[in-house]
Amino acid sequence: MNGSLTQQPDLTGKALPKFIAIEGPIGVGKTTLAKRMAQLFNYQTLLEQADANPFLNKFYQDQQQNALATQLFFLFQRAQQLQQLWQQDLFESTCYVSDFLMEKDSLFAQTILNPDENRLYEQVYQQLAIQAPKPDLVIYLQASPHTLIQRIHQRGIRSEQFIHADYLERLNEAYSRFFHYYDDAPLLIINAEQIDLTSEQAFYSLINYMLSIQNGRHYFNPSFFSEA
Repeated sequence: MNGSLTQQPDLTGKALPKFIAIEGPIGVGKTTLAKRMAQLFNYQTLLEQADANPFLNKFYQDQQQNALATQLFFLFQRAQQLQQLWQQDLFESTCYVSDFLMEKDSLFAQTILNPDENRLYEQVYQQLAIQAPKPDLVIYLQASPHTLIQRIHQRGIRSEQFIHADYLERLNEAYSRFFHYYDDAPLLIINAEQIDLTSEQAFYSLINYMLSIQNGRHYFNPSFFSEA
C-alpha cells in the first residue's frame, strides 16, 4: 500500500454480503460506519436504540445498582427488533448493516452482572428463544480505553461522561475473548485506534479491502491512515 488517494469502490457486479454486523466497544465508531456502509450499498440499517433505554443513564452513574435492569431492557428491545423483521420477512428480501450482534447481550451480561443476576439473565434469554439471523460478514472495531474515552468526551453525550476507563478495559477484554473464538461468519478485525473511518480515503480503502475477502479471519490496519 501507499499513501495515494483511494478511488470510490466500483460495486458493479460485486457479490456483496447481504447482512453485515459491526461490533466493538462504546465510542469505537460502529454506528457511524454502519450508516456510511448502508448509504454506499443502499442497504437498510438495523441499529441499537440506546436512547430508548430508561435505565442507561442511571447505569453509567451506578453500574452495580442498575446493571440488570439495563441489560434486560436491551435484551427485550433487540428481541423485539429481530422478531418484527422476521415477521415481515425482511431478512429474506432486504440487505442490512447492523451496529450490533445479538451475541453481544450475553457478552455484556457476563461483564457487568454478578453471578446471581447473570443466571437470571440467562434464564430469560433462553425463554425468549431468539432467532437471530447469521451475518454474512462481521466487522470488529478495536481501540484502546484511552482512545475510547477521548471519543466519548468529544461526542459530548451527557450520560456517557460518567463512563470510566476501567469499564472500557473490561469490555475490551470481553470482546477480545469473544472474537478470539468467533467462527460463525467471516470476520474482519479493524484497528480503529488511529484510523479515521469518516475520511473518504480510509473508508474507501476499507470497502475495497472488504470486497477482496471471502471466508475466514482478516485484519485491516493500514499504517498510512494514522491521524498523527
